[in-house]
Amino acid sequence: MVCASPIFFSYLTYYVIKPEGRTNYGDFIDPRAYPLPVLETTTLDGKPITLEAYKGKWIMLLVAGGDCLSSCEKKLHDIRQLRLAQGKEMERIERVWLITDAQPIDTILIREFDGTHMLRANPDLVNAWLPVEPDTTVSDHIFMIDPLGNLMMRFPKDADPNKIKKDLYKLLKASSIG
Repeated sequence: MVCASPIFFSYLTYYVIKPEGRTNYGDFIDPRAYPLPVLETTTLDGKPITLEAYKGKWIMLLVAGGDCLSSCEKKLHDIRQLRLAQGKEMERIERVWLITDAQPIDTILIREFDGTHMLRANPDLVNAWLPVEPDTTVSDHIFMIDPLGNLMMRFPKDADPNKIKKDLYKLLKASSIG
């Protein structure tokens, strides 16, 4: 009985008692369903560049218009602080803001979030590519792209930065790439 009980309990927990909790805060996205398209992105000064230029690094992706209201500024602040919170691992993360209109960007905003790659993108292509939750828009979410260029995670609207930080820590710890 003593020798057989570990085998019995292992089968019981594996086949009968299945864990239902999850440890990630963001929603995983099947990258096969959302391959990285050509978004016709340009830098603020009009030079063409693609998201492929940041391959090899984790990308925290934010989508918003150039007017950048308070919710946009909060997300820009959050992704900057989340990157800094990773300590020595922060060099593995890039921050990208896809600007979906031709609105000029405030120079104070550019200086405040220096290091964030600000790229203008075609809004139709961006909206067709990025999946959103019901009753939300792409500008409500922060997305993660892995170092291989796969869209792999979406954080909810009004996401809690502390929970995102835990997800980032787990991603960077588990991944040897990027």
